[in-house]
Amino acid sequence: MALVRDGGLDPFNSALYVFRSKRKDRVRIVWWDGSGVCLYSKVIEGNGFCWPAATAARIRLDHAQLMALVAGMDWKKIRPATIRRPLSTG
Repeated sequence: MALVRDGGLDPFNSALYVFRSKRKDRVRIVWWDGSGVCLYSKVIEGNGFCWPAATAARIRLDHAQLMALVAGMDWKKIRPATIRRPLSTG
């Protein structure tokens, strides 16, 4: 949690924080569920997880992109669905 605290982020804001190992074969997801800190960890065989280049910017993923990342797929190829508002309601 030191990375979150040092980065100026609030670890208790219900966001998921995703970290990976240097070898790209392990990923850990940390979040606050209201009663404690939860940890999800996964090890993948093969080429490893697809990860963005190291920058100071934060990356936001939607649910589909996160599921692709955890599955070992290239999450950058997943585009969020565009939901149009209805023109009329009746």
